[in-house]
Amino acid sequence: MQLDVLQAARCAEPFNLLGPGQDQSGGWIRAWLPGATDVSVLELASGKHLGHMQQQSGSALFELVLPQYQQVPLYALEITTLDGKFERIDPYQFKEQAYHAVHFVDHDPQNVYQQLGAQLLELDVGLDKTIRGTRFAVYAPNALAVSVIGDFNWWNDTAHPMQKTSLGYWVLFVPGIAAGTRYKYALKDRQGNSLPHKADPVGFQAEQYPSHASVVYEHAKYIWQDEAWMSRQGWDPYHQPMSIYEVHLGSWRRKLSGNGSVFLSYRELASVLLPYVVEMGYTHLEILPVSEHPFDGSWGYQPVGLFAPTSRFGNPDDFKYFVDQCHQHGIGVIIDWVPAHFPEDGHGLARFDGTHVYEYEDPRKGWHPDWDSCIYDFGKNEVRQFLVASALYWLDKFHIDGLRVDAVASMLYLDYSRKDGEWIPNVDGGNHNYEAISLLRWMNEEAYRRFPLAMTIAEESTSFAKVSRPVFEGGLGFGFKWNMGWMHDSLHYIAKDPAYRRYHHNELTFSMVYAYDESFILPISHDEVVHGKGSLLRKMPGDEWQQAANLRCYAAFMYGHPGKKLNFMGNEIGQSSEWNHDSSVQWHLLDYDKHQGIQLLYQSLNRLYCQYPALHQCDHAATGFEWVDHQNSEQSILAFVRKSLDSRQKIYVICNFTPVPHQGFRMGVTDAGHYKVLLNSDDAQYWGSGYSDKVAYISEQQTWHGKPHSVQIDLPPLATLYLIYEQID
Repeated sequence: MQLDVLQAARCAEPFNLLGPGQDQSGGWIRAWLPGATDVSVLELASGKHLGHMQQQSGSALFELVLPQYQQVPLYALEITTLDGKFERIDPYQFKEQAYHAVHFVDHDPQNVYQQLGAQLLELDVGLDKTIRGTRFAVYAPNALAVSVIGDFNWWNDTAHPMQKTSLGYWVLFVPGIAAGTRYKYALKDRQGNSLPHKADPVGFQAEQYPSHASVVYEHAKYIWQDEAWMSRQGWDPYHQPMSIYEVHLGSWRRKLSGNGSVFLSYRELASVLLPYVVEMGYTHLEILPVSEHPFDGSWGYQPVGLFAPTSRFGNPDDFKYFVDQCHQHGIGVIIDWVPAHFPEDGHGLARFDGTHVYEYEDPRKGWHPDWDSCIYDFGKNEVRQFLVASALYWLDKFHIDGLRVDAVASMLYLDYSRKDGEWIPNVDGGNHNYEAISLLRWMNEEAYRRFPLAMTIAEESTSFAKVSRPVFEGGLGFGFKWNMGWMHDSLHYIAKDPAYRRYHHNELTFSMVYAYDESFILPISHDEVVHGKGSLLRKMPGDEWQQAANLRCYAAFMYGHPGKKLNFMGNEIGQSSEWNHDSSVQWHLLDYDKHQGIQLLYQSLNRLYCQYPALHQCDHAATGFEWVDHQNSEQSILAFVRKSLDSRQKIYVICNFTPVPHQGFRMGVTDAGHYKVLLNSDDAQYWGSGYSDKVAYISEQQTWHGKPHSVQIDLPPLATLYLIYEQID
């Protein structure tokens, strides 16, 4: 029976069969060693030869009886194979060390990545000796058997059977396994059928196709240099500027190789992307998902490794270096995190042990019709811990500053993208997924409690209440929410021919009705410049000059509007074609004055936004905004004022969304004094018409727009102006 289960890789309790043991007649050692022709046992402390092991029935099972020992000492095996002789410390003498992995996993979500996966250990065994190796632990509650396989055992699924615990985890400590070792898990389902070899769900490093192997990784090796950033005082994202540059690392810039182009590495990106971000005046980088994923075309939104930065661009140390360099240059790093769904790739989480371990079993809850992917079982304790642990892991081990959580709406609603009869109502008969709501609240509470300087951001496209309000106020607990309504309405408006914009004026003003219901980020993201939607520049109507002018006018309107800012790469240079993940941003366009001008405008907007408190301090407070004129639909003109927290600094924003200039256009103002032009998106340096070169205006004591004073402005075509009030002494 022992031989049968070992030979068939169906051994669930190898510690009962292998390693040291004793009975009334003394001690014994058993070892399962496929490929061995001769085996000797050496006492580990002294190197003393304890004897030759006897091969059992011509199998890979070897045994040595030690009647003189009531307790077998620590030992090593001297193994002879057809390829030579080598020494190995038997893993099956470390039962206690293996079991230690699962004692505390359910006590704290951080224990998932501190205990599970491949953990490098150094065991003190006395006599001034230590044993280094790796403890493997994986959750597969319904598997008949699990083995760890890798380069160290020639990927033989009979060589290292793991021990099943009562909690459904499988464990084994293997001496001699160092960082850099490749491994996977070989599982048998409950009927004994072999499953595809699985990558480690809590693996910290992974390989690309074709192996998709996990790699043992040592987190402690990297020495961080970002202490000043991580310990900064007074960081308050709500009252400080936040201009986010959204980037797909694989296509921001590529390098030529042979007949094509290849990715830049994390370290190469640090040397070229980071200086660009600093020069352009952005405060944060947001990176499309870096979690390991098998398919380039998913952009990372179909991840299989929620604990491993993708190896497309380097190893985890390289990614740490990238983040470290960002922090040393004052740039925060946000990553897209995808807890909503995962793909069916054979080496991944789908039917991990032959059953639905990670996903809902019923396809009405467990299958996503939009993305042909599996939906996590948000009600299962182990899955909930796994997901919360992943969120904390990126904040902890990689010093990430923010998590932008993808596809939140699909998690909140049971009927998301489903027809009648294709979804299961909750216990109250409604469409809210209470389990997902509970999970998101828990994740946000844990993230903010443990990492107070970090932030979470929801991509949520519905009117679900209090997404960015604290859990104790009945909210989901996110720090911010993408303002998808503003994005949709404003892009719909700006795409209209100016002659028809008068009929859509409310699309620009409606966002202020709900602007303070949530803590909003205004996103012009990758989703708006792909799949036939065209680039931001090509959404604009008119001839070449008008398209560029519309884009500049719109960008300046966005930076004046309340809410933090997010722009996808390429927007800032007026890229002409929509985003293609297989090629670089069209940097060659900067050879032309038009695109240089657009880029310079974005740089100016970032710097003004960061420099002037009125443009950012009250992004989320109604006291920081006041309409001057929101009813001028006939001329498609908007005017409003932004105020600093103390209301002393006032910046007036006036937008002309038609190609008709207005000389002497009167705008009401509150205070008498000088009004300096901070920005004119029609300035010649931005490839504008240069219609007006005035740098300041003086108010007149003439009531207008309900204000006691007014200024007469030369308002350029398709332009946005910023005017700052300067008091006369």
